[in-house]
Amino acid sequence: MPKAYEEIADDLRRSIREGVYGPGDQLPSEDDLMRRFRRSGPTVQAALTLLNHEGLIDKQHGRGTFVRHPRARAVRDNARHQWEKDRARRPQAQLAGNGATEHDTGLQARDLVFHAEYREIGAPRDLAEAFGVPEGTALLARTYRTRCAAETAPFSLVTSYLVRDMVAANPALLDASNEPWPGGTQHQLHTVAIEVDRVEERFTARPPTPEEARELELPPGTSVILLRKTSYDIEDRVVDVADVTLPGDRTELLFTTPLERW
Repeated sequence: MPKAYEEIADDLRRSIREGVYGPGDQLPSEDDLMRRFRRSGPTVQAALTLLNHEGLIDKQHGRGTFVRHPRARAVRDNARHQWEKDRARRPQAQLAGNGATEHDTGLQARDLVFHAEYREIGAPRDLAEAFGVPEGTALLARTYRTRCAAETAPFSLVTSYLVRDMVAANPALLDASNEPWPGGTQHQLHTVAIEVDRVEERFTARPPTPEEARELELPPGTSVILLRKTSYDIEDRVVDVADVTLPGDRTELLFTTPLERW
């Protein structure tokens, strides 16, 4: 049997989903909800806390409780890598304004704000092992943050690593001012005669760190999905390693596996 606070939360949740309270609308005060449901203050507060943890409402100190605006969602499917490879050999001018984020979100380039930073680091042990290079080998670490222009939190936290000497033949690949690069990493690698053969993705999940929760603006209790993406070329070399932190409240992972017929 549902508890009293769950019944209140169910009623308010239904009202939000049916549009009685729309995005940005203020909910009745706690006193009004106590009178409406004939329940105590702690019971009403427990119901609001539950909805806040679900990301449906936002309690603003001194102002009240408001319905959250729905966040733009991203659907990350396993066909995206072939989609990117199919485009890698096209001229850059044909690729502008239609990258992986647009593919995942359905948004247009004009709807997005993109930020990239590059820095050179010495390969720590785990990345040295992944690339098969000595520790301390020069890597290009590329940090990306892309968000919907109407929001303040990025879709994900991304850091991609390349072996510097592997891509240095094209100096443009070392300069963050050339971002966003039309066609993404596979097109970048194509400019130095590297063809990606396969992409391996490993997913885990955990509670966010305080920094991750703050940057991704996660509702309380929301987990993050961790992705280690490793790209191999046709010579079986690791050519790109990317660490991606995805917000669990607005990311969908979609995997379709074609099966061979008998």
